[in-house]
Amino acid sequence: MTKLVVGPFNRVEGDLEVHLDVAEGRVVSARVNAPLYRGFERMLEGRDPRDALTITPRICGICSISQSMAAARALGAAIGVEPTPEGARVAALIHAVENVSDHLTHFNLFFMPDFTRPVYAGRPWHGRAVARFTAIEGSAQREAVAARAELMHILGLLAGKWPHTLAIQPGGVTRAPGPSERMRILASLRAFRRFLERVMIGGPLEEFVELPDKAALLCWQRGDAGLFLEIAADLGLESLGRGAGRYLSFGAYPLATGRIWAEGMWEREARPLDLSLIREDLSHSWMLGPAAHPSAGQTLPDEEMRDPAYSWCKAPRLDGMPMETGALARQVVAGHPLALDLAREGGVLARVGARLLELARTQLVMEELAGAIDVTARFMAAPAPVPEAGQGAGLVEAARGALGHWLSIRNGLISTYQIVAPTTWNFSPRDAAGVPGPLEAALVGAPVREGEETPVSVQHVVRSFDPCMVCTVH
Repeated sequence: MTKLVVGPFNRVEGDLEVHLDVAEGRVVSARVNAPLYRGFERMLEGRDPRDALTITPRICGICSISQSMAAARALGAAIGVEPTPEGARVAALIHAVENVSDHLTHFNLFFMPDFTRPVYAGRPWHGRAVARFTAIEGSAQREAVAARAELMHILGLLAGKWPHTLAIQPGGVTRAPGPSERMRILASLRAFRRFLERVMIGGPLEEFVELPDKAALLCWQRGDAGLFLEIAADLGLESLGRGAGRYLSFGAYPLATGRIWAEGMWEREARPLDLSLIREDLSHSWMLGPAAHPSAGQTLPDEEMRDPAYSWCKAPRLDGMPMETGALARQVVAGHPLALDLAREGGVLARVGARLLELARTQLVMEELAGAIDVTARFMAAPAPVPEAGQGAGLVEAARGALGHWLSIRNGLISTYQIVAPTTWNFSPRDAAGVPGPLEAALVGAPVREGEETPVSVQHVVRSFDPCMVCTVH
């Protein structure tokens, strides 16, 4: 048995170590360590509940709007304020722009550069991968960064700035777009569609969205998506990093009429989501206290860092089981046929393919949201006073998956604030029953070449989840 410590990882957000046991050229066991404690949940205690709208977006500079959305929803539930229908629509559009930008960054800057490595020299696609995705120099990266910047002009119009906007509030949004802003938003979306159809997807988005199964997906030979699919078929990425097949989504983009993509869980079939069954296990986390639902949870760091714990990340479980979350989970719970077929294997191909699917689907969602904006409507509900006591939960879907904020108010101040981020689910340590988290389980079986100290297959699996470690530990 050989032991490897892989990390710190480049091209992931935050600090990450993976401890591997390797035998006969394959990973037989993995333990994932989030080695940085941050303490945001403790920072919020004793503050005015409205301070959460300012502080929680600072958790992360990549998904700050997701944090804003969750905080606004939690605060609104606690004080009894709902966003106006038009405010909810614009908030959903702002959030969708950030999620799409995140998918674009992940594919072009985080995930695909691994295939430019010399270990793949001689593969028929390697030269094209080098030309398109070499760090800093790749033509795909330059085009993607430029397209992302143009798309994010929408955030300048609607959110004022990015990251760390204060535009999203419990009652809606602070900016009421007029007719000219609406036209500029639609123009930006048309330009981004042209980029997706010319470069990323390489064809009509509607055609890509209608792909019915994995076989049809692997036949797609256009755009940078086609290059990835060629690589995936050649390297067998469909079988690398298989998950346990349990998926969770809180439902994406809440509107007055309901969420655009449904909430729920999936394990061989769709099931309703019972939030009361969530528990955060602390048995292998450097945290003190019993397992608890986030609404009753605490953040008490174990300064002694006692065994058998090995991570600052808690271990969230739903009905006692680890759950995978992300674009694949979102599209599976939403019932898309391609995602459902990809989930049968649930490996690297499935996770990255689902993000490409979601890129195309979210573009259609953004166009519909922007086209339906009623510039004469109210975008913000009347404010309400902070109560002496109250509780609320804000559940949203960040690009990486299910994000929840749980807020408790006592004497008009925050008494507890708990955050369970997507990477907390995906990169959780073992629980009291010894059951590994989703990434730990997915790494088992990954091949390790002779002499590899940082196995490239392990990097593919880790990056297929797209970790954001700074969101994971508080």
